[in-house]
Amino acid sequence: GARGGPAGTGMGLPEAIRDRVAAVHRGSALPERLRLYDGWAARYEQDVAALEYRAPHLAAASLSFAFPAPRAEARLLDVACGTGLVARELHRRGFRCLHGVDGSAGMLEQARSTGLYQDLRLCVLGTEPLPAPAEHYDAVTVVGALSEGQVPSTVLPELLRVTKPGGFLCLTTRSNPSNLRYKVELEASLGQLERSGAWQKLLAQEVEYWERATTEEESTQGTGYISGVVYIYQKCPVPHLEEG
Repeated sequence: GARGGPAGTGMGLPEAIRDRVAAVHRGSALPERLRLYDGWAARYEQDVAALEYRAPHLAAASLSFAFPAPRAEARLLDVACGTGLVARELHRRGFRCLHGVDGSAGMLEQARSTGLYQDLRLCVLGTEPLPAPAEHYDAVTVVGALSEGQVPSTVLPELLRVTKPGGFLCLTTRSNPSNLRYKVELEASLGQLERSGAWQKLLAQEVEYWERATTEEESTQGTGYISGVVYIYQKCPVPHLEEG
């Protein structure tokens, strides 16, 4: 039930949902966190609906906007795909060739049941390389997983590796207080890769109502929501050497 705080805040969320969200964001070690995701998988979509989690929709809309047609043939990798929320949004927008990876077998099982993916693999990001050859994908998405204690920002070069030159990367992160240190690190890495000529930034869209806050402390100025960002990058094409 709601304990303390105005009814309009995330405190109105069922306590069980708050506890499940808190558990996966708590600073537990990765194997433990993946186990929690396995256990959460069956209820995950109901919970994020209650949280009014808008990232999959916002990310897919942003990528579609940047992506040149046609889409049906384009090969996309959905990293940390979870139960397939992003795939559903991409599919609605005409993307048909979707591959997914996630560190949780329970989540992959749910994703498999959607029938939206051509290929699904277990992969723990940050500790293992992506199960794909270099320059394989027209676009790579990482929606919701770039945050404290989940996917480290050190994976960016690995995401770039599997992206075709000229291909797109769609990334999201949260701007709530407990993720701010991570966000600063992430943006430093994003900027470094841009300065090195690896990719160019097409979009950094700050979104005020990203999802409902689960605690008073995380809520943006008492709105009861936390904010987030969608980034779109384009991998720089390989420069042609002058013939001569």
